[in-house]
Amino acid sequence: MADFDENKLAELAKQADVFLQTGVKNADTERVFDEIQQIVAAEAGFVGLAQIDLTIGDLKGNGLKIARYIRYAERVGLDMIVFPELALMGYPVEDIIDRHPVVVAENVRWVKELAKLAQNTTALVGFVEPRGDTTVGRQYYNAVAVLHNGEIQGIVRKRLLPTYSEFNDSRYIEPSPVAGVQPADTLGAFTPDKIANVKKTLTVNGISYGISICEDCWNNKAFFHHTLYAVDPVDELAADKPDVFVNCSASPCRAKKEQLKHNMLSFTAKQYGIPFVYVNQAGAMDCCSFDGASRVFSATGTLTARAVSFAEQCLIVNPTKNKGAVYPLTNGLEKTLSEEKVFTLDYENDLERTYKTIVQAIRGYFTKCGLKRAVLGLSGGLDSTVCAVLLADALGAENVFGVSMPSKITSAESRDDAAALAKNLGIHFTQMPIKEMVDAANGCFAELFAKVESQWDCRYKASFTQDNIQARSRAVFLWGIANEFAACIPIATSDKSELYMGYATINGDMSGGFAPIADVPKTKLFALARWMNANRTVKNAVPESVILKRPGAELAIDPKTGKPLIAEDALMPYPFLDEVIWRIENKHESYAEMLNSEFLYEKTTPVSREQKTAWLDKFYKRMAGALYKWSILPPAVIVESRSINKSDYRQPITSCRIDYKGKTQSEISELLNLSA
Repeated sequence: MADFDENKLAELAKQADVFLQTGVKNADTERVFDEIQQIVAAEAGFVGLAQIDLTIGDLKGNGLKIARYIRYAERVGLDMIVFPELALMGYPVEDIIDRHPVVVAENVRWVKELAKLAQNTTALVGFVEPRGDTTVGRQYYNAVAVLHNGEIQGIVRKRLLPTYSEFNDSRYIEPSPVAGVQPADTLGAFTPDKIANVKKTLTVNGISYGISICEDCWNNKAFFHHTLYAVDPVDELAADKPDVFVNCSASPCRAKKEQLKHNMLSFTAKQYGIPFVYVNQAGAMDCCSFDGASRVFSATGTLTARAVSFAEQCLIVNPTKNKGAVYPLTNGLEKTLSEEKVFTLDYENDLERTYKTIVQAIRGYFTKCGLKRAVLGLSGGLDSTVCAVLLADALGAENVFGVSMPSKITSAESRDDAAALAKNLGIHFTQMPIKEMVDAANGCFAELFAKVESQWDCRYKASFTQDNIQARSRAVFLWGIANEFAACIPIATSDKSELYMGYATINGDMSGGFAPIADVPKTKLFALARWMNANRTVKNAVPESVILKRPGAELAIDPKTGKPLIAEDALMPYPFLDEVIWRIENKHESYAEMLNSEFLYEKTTPVSREQKTAWLDKFYKRMAGALYKWSILPPAVIVESRSINKSDYRQPITSCRIDYKGKTQSEISELLNLSA
């Protein structure tokens, strides 16, 4: 029998995707379905990878979407259609299932009804399974229902539960004691005594599949130097020698993860000599942006098929054949699949991924929260400029309103840059000076502070009150617009570098309903601005003067220059600052290790040991003081390999007394002797 034409199948499937994503048929839809059916009917093993965008808790919306894909799979004759992890409920589900068990009960009812649609096709649908009457352990399983012949024919339960980074599965989910497909009659009643009935593989049309859920495939002891769990579910599945591995996943995107995922899945397929099918979701949930890019690796570890990135798609594959449609990753990632972990200011290979991660996150957050429009302050600086471009691309220029709010310190260049950006993007724009509000606040403060000082001592000789009045006055205007006009929120424009340093104002530039660039360091923002100028449909929207100017908040005058204070003069050079952040987050380096290492910045700029010590001292002091600011940051998307997003990184606010230099043995001994 001749092999199928993968190019023709890919083109037909692309046309079918239009129906799947809209639910609307056109004059060619049935013809397209017929042609797909003819290809699929020729041989066994065709599987649909349903890479869909889901909404957490929207059982109706998710359920109807899943139903449309199952009906499509039935119509074109696929052997199997595979959905992402927790497709019905959405992932991560967090505490919903504990506080509102009614949604768990309903999601089980949806699974039972969806089973009636899966007659000839086998559908793998992720859902939350209640454990039933149990006196030990957590109340639920993260499960996949095997639907066929109009009924639930088996259950796969997640074996490994991640509790690192943004994951917290084990809060309410019980780990499965065994890998493999468990009997349908264990639904809501699975207990360890029923393990003997488990069969590890699922056979569909003569082909056997070993099925796992997300984290279950991330514990390969031959691939990882250090593993988090004692068991490897994929290794357990391999004992029964399935023809194909299948993994139902909901794996968020972040820097360097694609490289790790690609190499790990390829290694696993080659290690066992078994093709590996990986199905990931698309779309965004709060801090998580999912890149999709579902894929197939052959038994030799060769990539044979891959879905698009950052979009829905139903990719039709035949894992037992060494071919398929391979859609490209975001530009640059292919070049970095074997890249070592080193700090670089050459962000080129990660800029499209960064852009799409944030744009998708903005769009998903607004759509799923019932929002439509965003308002933000346009200062003429880099942060608000990049945010405005991302918002315009995510929401449409007509749904973005930029407000220039100059003070007496704001330069004419900044005002001009804000206006030019708005014109280039085609977003709405106005100017509202804050002088009157600041003057009024100052008048009130003078009277108020005098009253307080009559009862309290220790008033600062110099404070940031004047700086913060300006930032907070601007936030008042933005929140006023959001309160006055429907489906609108203000945008917090703080970036990662300045958040680390606490160089951001609570209820000022940190104030908003979403923070798009909170996990993007300043040096990368410069590169992203240039990338957007070169790669967007409308070129050079960001004025060159914005990219060339040295960043500054324009809240205070530098007494040394008589001009607005430059941020790097208050902090340290951004290339140095961003490398400190990178070394802490990615290599967990200590103060001493950094002091004694050569930074990339030092290769081109002489830095004395005294200066480097001063910068590191300032970094740790400011970081310790910024912890409480991190805790009240608005929702923000995770972009980098590590972040300070409160969904990803947890550090007690009261831990600000940590001595990051670390005491030596002799210093500790001396302290103990002094305290005796």
